Amino acid sequence: MNTLGKSFTLNLEINPSLHIKNPQDSKLGKKIIQQSVILIHDLGFDQFNFKKLAKAIGSTETSIYRYFENKHKLFVYLLNWYWEWMIVRIDFNTLNISDSKRKIELIIEIIIDTANRNTQIPFIDEDLLHEIVVREGTKGYHSINIDDDNEEGFFLAYKRLCAKIQESFNEYSPNFNYPSSLASMLVETANNNIYFSKHLPRLTDIGHDDKIQLETELKKMLMHFTFGILDKK
Repeated sequence: MNTLGKSFTLNLEINPSLHIKNPQDSKLGKKIIQQSVILIHDLGFDQFNFKKLAKAIGSTETSIYRYFENKHKLFVYLLNWYWEWMIVRIDFNTLNISDSKRKIELIIEIIIDTANRNTQIPFIDEDLLHEIVVREGTKGYHSINIDDDNEEGFFLAYKRLCAKIQESFNEYSPNFNYPSSLASMLVETANNNIYFSKHLPRLTDIGHDDKIQLETELKKMLMHFTFGILDKK
């Protein structure tokens, strides 16, 4: 049974190095996260700052600095939230699935699916966060401080996500030599083609104004790529 649309309560564990005070533990912290997603979505990460965020939440910049050292760490926190949420959804939806091919199909659906809103976590709009990841997610790890950030474990959630996808490839095709590369490529390809279809349509073969049609076409393409590679002898 497909459980992609089901909601459930959870408290995601985000790398504590990214925050000074856990925003999930207070009303103000949750408000900071909620409004950060909205502002970054509306303004873009480059135009986003704590002064604008403070005005949006009716508080002060000082109060935000009690939670986050800078906007980069806040942004990577949001990316980690997104990656951890995807991991939870993959675990939840593949828990009793023994068919390795079906597991991969479900994972691809989860990577693409932007409509699944967890109503039990009202301070995070997953739809808007997914749009941020598609548009600007690479800014979190394409940075001058990438090696230092990596040492701090800022990207462990992304690595766990890709490792989980890799495991499904290993089950389906144990002799395939590039499961890690294919796993990260699958995630990036999904995001890139959604972005291209909206802004650089000549760089992709998919494109629909209707979100459902776009996701259906993208799923078909990713299935073609993934199994075309894994089934090749």
